[in-house]
Amino acid sequence: MTGRPRGAGHRCRTGRDADRRAGGGRAVAGRGRGAGHERGGSAQARGDGARPAGEHGGATVCLLAVGLAFVMVGLFGAAVGAARTARQQARVAADFGALAGAGQALLGEPAACGRAAEIAGANGGRLLACRLDGLDLLVTAEVAVTPLPGLARVATASARAGPVRG
Repeated sequence: MTGRPRGAGHRCRTGRDADRRAGGGRAVAGRGRGAGHERGGSAQARGDGARPAGEHGGATVCLLAVGLAFVMVGLFGAAVGAARTARQQARVAADFGALAGAGQALLGEPAACGRAAEIAGANGGRLLACRLDGLDLLVTAEVAVTPLPGLARVATASARAGPVRG
């Protein structure tokens, strides 16, 4: 043992706690309030921070479920926003590509489609199809989007540009 006198630094044991320790066994069920607890009494009366009987963390689980629902709604909203932005970017790339290519329509399809591909690329898109129909240029452009990690999609748009007909 240590050099301190017996019982020094220990709290005084009284009542049920002393009976339990003296007998060396567990508290007998059915004796007073909080029966069945090894230390006896309710958690609030003991002051040891344990949960009172009947509380099993249900509110914590509900709070986590609500938090997860908010995160999922936020991710869904971000994915929808990214897809809408990509669709608009594809429309802009196709429109501007068609307008720029239509200005080169008199030089032939290779020149018009080359200019359309250049402008579509400058606007974040990629030219998929280009066709000269008389003096009208038909352009299809695509923009790749990753709305969520591991989920890659493509937004596609088409445009037509040419001289005004009266």
